Amino acid sequence: MIRVAIVGYGNLGRGVEKALAHAPDMQLVGVFTRRDPASIGCHSPAFSLSTLPQYAQDIDVCIVCGSSSHDLMDQVPDIARTFHTVDSFDTHAKALAYAHRVDDAARPNGHVSVVSAGWDPGLFSMNRMLMEAVLPQGATHTFWGRGVSQGHGAAVRQVQGVQDAVQYTIPKQAALDAARRGEAHLETRDKHERLCYVVAQPGADKARIVHDITTMPHYFDAYDTQVVFLSQEELDRDHKAMPHAGHVIRTGLTGTNHPQTMEFSLSLASNPEFTASVLVACARAAYRLGQQGRSGAYTLLDIPPVLLSPRTREELIQALL
Repeated sequence: MIRVAIVGYGNLGRGVEKALAHAPDMQLVGVFTRRDPASIGCHSPAFSLSTLPQYAQDIDVCIVCGSSSHDLMDQVPDIARTFHTVDSFDTHAKALAYAHRVDDAARPNGHVSVVSAGWDPGLFSMNRMLMEAVLPQGATHTFWGRGVSQGHGAAVRQVQGVQDAVQYTIPKQAALDAARRGEAHLETRDKHERLCYVVAQPGADKARIVHDITTMPHYFDAYDTQVVFLSQEELDRDHKAMPHAGHVIRTGLTGTNHPQTMEFSLSLASNPEFTASVLVACARAAYRLGQQGRSGAYTLLDIPPVLLSPRTREELIQALL
């Protein structure tokens, strides 16, 4: 059995706890949190994060469920010095620098860290690579939503004066249609809009909140972004579900100019639970890579798919080829 620890117990950490119940080759050692362990209400053993190094002999992989905007950049390299790790770092513009940072911590200590292992970055990255390999002459477009983005919502909640917030990513139908027709040039702002529902703290400067959100680099500055203020009651009543969706579309030409289209799509009732399921599969791969003597930072672009499955190679060939 692969012994797993969850680091962080928000929406994603709770999703990992549920996903591990469906992993026949894994067992949950416990949840490690910066909060009072008695206060988080989990159904598994809970410990203070400060005690994590004491469990170095009891844990095979740590699934780190922190925020990309504030936690993972420092937290994962620190943990990777002692454990194999998996995370869902999702700031695309910083993904390469982040992978190098984690590699510098994991490799010298003989550990494997699977980074940016959600569905985008993650599964969508795999599909973009596969599509480009199959159709080298063409254009790829990625669309997210309509749905709740955990990473963007977490970034909004860090803005000064924000009490709570949810962020929806909404694809523009005209851009989806253009991508499927094979139009190569679509600007970021043409493809999506972002809608933020925000509960402001009492007395907060709402104009400042709107400015800080809409100008936030890597999250909102390149998009048409709308900020809507509402009460906590309204947010809890109308916006606490976490659906999401997305498409990767590549169009190209083969042979004597035959048009071809490839598309990979997701429709998710629970974004955090689906992301958690990707993390659990990657925890299996991290452990197996470690057993092979590998070390350093890996992405889903680097990992042989067979390492993600609980089934053997022979079983997979028999069932899926």
